Amino acid sequence: MAILLKTRQKDLDGFFVRRILPNAAKRMVGPFIFVDHMGPADFDAGDGIDVRPHPHIGLATITYMMEGSLLHRDSLGNNLEILPGDVNWMTAGKGIVHSERETIEVKSKPHRLNGMQCWMALPKALAEIAPSFTHIKRAQLPHYMHDGVLKRLIAGEAHGLTSPIKTYSPMFYLDVLAKANRTIARPNTEQECMVYILDGQVEIDKQNYEAGDVVLLEEETCMLANSNCRLLMLGGESWPEVPHIEWNFVSFDRERIEKAKQDWREQRFPTIPGDDNEYTPLP
Repeated sequence: MAILLKTRQKDLDGFFVRRILPNAAKRMVGPFIFVDHMGPADFDAGDGIDVRPHPHIGLATITYMMEGSLLHRDSLGNNLEILPGDVNWMTAGKGIVHSERETIEVKSKPHRLNGMQCWMALPKALAEIAPSFTHIKRAQLPHYMHDGVLKRLIAGEAHGLTSPIKTYSPMFYLDVLAKANRTIARPNTEQECMVYILDGQVEIDKQNYEAGDVVLLEEETCMLANSNCRLLMLGGESWPEVPHIEWNFVSFDRERIEKAKQDWREQRFPTIPGDDNEYTPLP
């Protein structure tokens, strides 16, 4: 039967997110080791997101916007705005620093932000690869359309489609929009799958679920949309070993995490061109 996961609210400097992973009942789904829903949040003029430079190792991050925008800068010199439907894929590998802010044009007016941030653990053999960054526009992403169900493949492989983003282990990440009374098929039934309902109601194994619910699918291969709905489906091959996660660092080796913490304390990570006047202290 499907398993309903409890989520928790996390305060990030006055901005609340829904923390989905890691979860007490499930630490990892496929390569996904961290999942946050940012918002939806409404900001007054002058307020908004202002995430100062901070480091990562041993993971790849994926940012997917549904409303609003974020200005990404990193220590590789990338500086661009991510818009709804776009994808930022950042490979931290041996170490990268980035910030997430908003442009003057966005922040000077009342605005809304609604997006997802996920971390994928890197396999042991790839944990120390060189950092990299890829930005994909929504029009470049594959779409599956059939009988009132529209699916956008954000990353990985599903339904015979492949995202242009290079991933490091078998996985999928889908944004799904479905009309009422339509069947939504689960992709890659041999892989783990988590469903996050954004809007509407769905029926899974004769049980009804609604917006805000996070459901782990076990043997279930499909669900029924009880109303017009939107949901995210993500997962991948199960990992035999879960890496350690501390602050912004992921590694199978605790000593590597301690080294990264010390490197950040002593400011040995690279800086961000154009955004090097402040940083996020180690907690």
